[in-house]
Amino acid sequence: MDNHRFLGLIEQSVQSHWKLPAFSDFKGTTFLFKDVACHMEKFHILLAEAGIKPEDKVALIGRNSSNWAICFFGILTYGAVAVPILHDFKSDIIHHIVNHSEATAIMVSSSNWESLDEQKMPAVRLIVRLEDFSLIYSKADKENLAKERIDTLYAQKYPLGLTPKDLHYHREQPDELAVLNYTSGTTSLSKGVMIPYRSLWSNTQFAADHLPFIKAGDNIVCMLPMAHMYGLAFEVLNSVNKGCHIHFITRTPVPKIISEAFTTIKPKLILAVPLIIEKIIRGKIMPELEKPMMRILLKVPIVNNRILRIVSEKMEAAFGGNFAEIIIGGAAFSKEVEQLMHRLRFRYTVGYGMTECGPLISYAQWDVFKMGSVGQAVDRMEIRIDSADPERQVGEILVKGTNVMLGYYKNPEATAAVMMDNGWMRTGDLGTIDQDGFLYIRGRCKTMILGSNGQNIYPEEIEDRLNQMPYVGESLIVMQGHKLNALIHPNWEEVDKANLPHSDMEKIMQANIDQLNKEIPGHCRISAIKLYQEEFEKTPKRSIKRYLYQPAEED
Repeated sequence: MDNHRFLGLIEQSVQSHWKLPAFSDFKGTTFLFKDVACHMEKFHILLAEAGIKPEDKVALIGRNSSNWAICFFGILTYGAVAVPILHDFKSDIIHHIVNHSEATAIMVSSSNWESLDEQKMPAVRLIVRLEDFSLIYSKADKENLAKERIDTLYAQKYPLGLTPKDLHYHREQPDELAVLNYTSGTTSLSKGVMIPYRSLWSNTQFAADHLPFIKAGDNIVCMLPMAHMYGLAFEVLNSVNKGCHIHFITRTPVPKIISEAFTTIKPKLILAVPLIIEKIIRGKIMPELEKPMMRILLKVPIVNNRILRIVSEKMEAAFGGNFAEIIIGGAAFSKEVEQLMHRLRFRYTVGYGMTECGPLISYAQWDVFKMGSVGQAVDRMEIRIDSADPERQVGEILVKGTNVMLGYYKNPEATAAVMMDNGWMRTGDLGTIDQDGFLYIRGRCKTMILGSNGQNIYPEEIEDRLNQMPYVGESLIVMQGHKLNALIHPNWEEVDKANLPHSDMEKIMQANIDQLNKEIPGHCRISAIKLYQEEFEKTPKRSIKRYLYQPAEED
């Protein structure tokens, strides 16, 4: 089973790629793989001197950065359990997660530390600043943890300097806990997902086997939050295993910064949530295709192909021009945007996963991927639809296999609710699966609405159509009483460009709803609307936190 060890993959990769660049902060410092190895060894010495034991929990709080990644791998290779916490969580939530996870050490950015209080986290023995690995707080003798002493101990341990042969990382067991990841779901509050080493290995091995276009030395842009499994697994774990050079966007990844990073770094693989792709395409590509002359030219076959080629080249350039594939996941994808990408034969695919599977469940490479699907079951995973006719009748998606979590930490009730006796896990998502094994998502069990006539209503499908209508930024369909309401955040930027008064939005949105009601079945008709000035609150995957907007139940 030694060749099925995740830390075995990491140890071998660091040894093999010793002199290649591993991590860079965008426009900042670069670390070679040997530099990363040295920092991790010093980190191990620091943890040991502070009394942190292997199997202890170590929390990690901060924006994406090289130091974040060094600490993450340092925690696992030491034998401790990593507890990544999203940097934009409020202080009371961070205090709660640190205490609930029983973390004994914290690696934290300066900006996050400003709002935290060690007195509210009594089990913590060590707090270290992420930016420079300096000591913030310790229950051990602080002189023993001074940087100079750690350097001296390191020099004594490796008097001739660290070499690849000196690396002997923790030897984990498949079901040993590796990462305790607190979800930020769309329909409920955070739960601590226990991700074992077998899940990290299986996800990383799948990427190694099925993304053959990625080679040692290739550039990767890391813009998804590493505290979330999607970005962590495929921008970081896979890239380290392959010997890639990861460039961390250390600021909020707004479109301008992302565009600059893509142009400069020219990544080989791009991972994105739908919102990023949709903003780039709706902002740069679709307005061009909507121009009157362009619409006419698109109807002429020969000219049509030339125009589509030009549009495709523009889109390619927007993503750096060097990518082999763009993998989209983490939330529902707009049908309108996907149809355009498919028409252009753009190299994209849509995958499906969840934190509980570390995260991968299904994927298919772009050239075999079926539009509208989320790929096929990945290696070592099975998918089943809980319905009498899985091809035509929507049912809950059940999964089973090596990627599946151990359960929810200290939450047997939540674990029992999803883990079935026969090894299958309930995903909470609804779907169908075709004869070729391609999975199609229809919605979530918890968001499915039962209409007054007993018919199932899938709000995501209505929202997708509504979001394509004039001046709609994003929307939510909710049931209040026995009627469906639409909560709408208008695209105020488009409204202002069109010089429309904000006071007209109620009338414009009602016209949209009137049109929508003509196009959808009667049991899905929208009765009322409510406008929101601000964007809806979202999870790290940019999914709307639906539970925050559910109407109170009537007595």
